[in-house]
Amino acid sequence: MAVTIVLTNQKGGVGKTTTTAALAAGLAAREKKVLAVDLDPQGNLGFSLGLDIDTDSTSTIYEVLKNRIPLSHALCSAGVCDVVPSNILLSQAEIELQTANRVTLLKESLDEVAQDYDFVVIDTPPSLNILTMNAYAASDYLVIPMAAEILSLVGLIQLQETVAGVRSSVNPQLEVLGILLTKYNRRTRLAKDVLEMAETVAAQTQTALFDTKIRAGVAAAEAPAHGENIFEYAPRSNPAKDYECFVSEVLERIGRQEKHL
Repeated sequence: MAVTIVLTNQKGGVGKTTTTAALAAGLAAREKKVLAVDLDPQGNLGFSLGLDIDTDSTSTIYEVLKNRIPLSHALCSAGVCDVVPSNILLSQAEIELQTANRVTLLKESLDEVAQDYDFVVIDTPPSLNILTMNAYAASDYLVIPMAAEILSLVGLIQLQETVAGVRSSVNPQLEVLGILLTKYNRRTRLAKDVLEMAETVAAQTQTALFDTKIRAGVAAAEAPAHGENIFEYAPRSNPAKDYECFVSEVLERIGRQEKHL
């Protein structure tokens, strides 16, 4: 049965899609069978993993959630892993998904293929909407990428409250795996201030920061634009080295959690 991880932050520009692609590719490099699911209407995850999603024949997560096709019919091979892509049609989900089980549509769809993968990694839009709630309902663990900027701290407590609501309703097993600082430059006073405040917020919300910090680097911003994950685009860059450590830390933390079950 696949372990499902959702990457989430209601603030945009924190490196969420880059982190999702890096996690999927990093797990696959360790001989894990990985499915990446794009729940962001911008559709950047598939592109970041090398998919050409601008063809009329490509099925997306939108058709799956609308119950037009099973999830297995939307699978695309991106080489390193399988991907269920997205496009702008998904932005209509908030209005169109009005069924009684609207929060568990993704979970029910993933159940069909859960036995075929070791990990499912989900990218989400920068908001707390029906798509994000579907991701939370379907996942075992939640990772919060957060840029080393003051404004990135806003919303973390609200996010924790949302997670608590999901636990009490549709997914009591959901665990926050940690907060990942991105765009980090340890030489700046700002980064040190954000780190201190993030540690305080994490303690208040019973969450832990990842020991790994993703250093700022132009390669992390350029990789998605070239349709490559960070390991393919710039394997010797600081962000690639940091993401490698992050993948190791994710596996280590999940291993500890599983032992406690």
